[in-house]
Amino acid sequence: MTTSPNATLRAVRMGLLMSQDDFASALREAGDRAGVPNDASKRLVQRWEAGVITSPRPAYARALESVTGLPIGSLGFTVAVPRARVADDGQGGHDVEGSNVTMPVPSGGPVPRRSPAGNYSGVWLSRYEYYSSGRSDRFIGQHYVVLLQHGDRLTVRSLPGSSDAPLTMDLTVDGNVITGTWVEQTAPQGYYRGARYHGAIQLLAEPTGRRLAGKWVGFGKEMDVNTGPWELVFQDASTNKATLAAYDRRPAPAPE
Repeated sequence: MTTSPNATLRAVRMGLLMSQDDFASALREAGDRAGVPNDASKRLVQRWEAGVITSPRPAYARALESVTGLPIGSLGFTVAVPRARVADDGQGGHDVEGSNVTMPVPSGGPVPRRSPAGNYSGVWLSRYEYYSSGRSDRFIGQHYVVLLQHGDRLTVRSLPGSSDAPLTMDLTVDGNVITGTWVEQTAPQGYYRGARYHGAIQLLAEPTGRRLAGKWVGFGKEMDVNTGPWELVFQDASTNKATLAAYDRRPAPAPE
């Protein structure tokens, strides 16, 4: 039986600028703080990221959530969850809770995806534009992000030093068309007071493979549907620790 690597967990770890040893150590410390010790090791982290272990034990799941700041269901693991429902979070959108809903397949069968036009793994500059109704002005949000590709799946996580508002994306590649979802947790002390925004995104890869450009869509505070431009611009193909550290900073202001 073949296994699929957990690219999401790897991207999150790399976004935290942690080696596998560092990550295991942080998990052990989190367990000790919570009074639930664990034996996390570099080998265990490797097995998670390789997809050999697809569902961590509860003690590890709690430590993973503590270290990453993300729910276990957002870390690429197989998690038993209740049937999906839509909940209004009161902060600019709807959350879909649960993931084991089976969608019907058209009678003609699924349409096969085209092979990705290239390999997009590396560090990219993410830049999107949005209109703030409360401030009656347009703004640009920027992050340096780590993008990891496994087959036709892309996992995107922002580097922590690039913004006070962590950004994640989960995308699928079909030829030069890239489609998926985005989530941004705004800064607790910022204008939006820690509100969580999310929605859909579709991008087109330019022939050079060095720029992905398209549009985002999401709910506003008044539950209206908003949209705007979004682009990712390639910076570096390396995802080693030194490269990530070099980009763990605020991007230069976007041109007017």
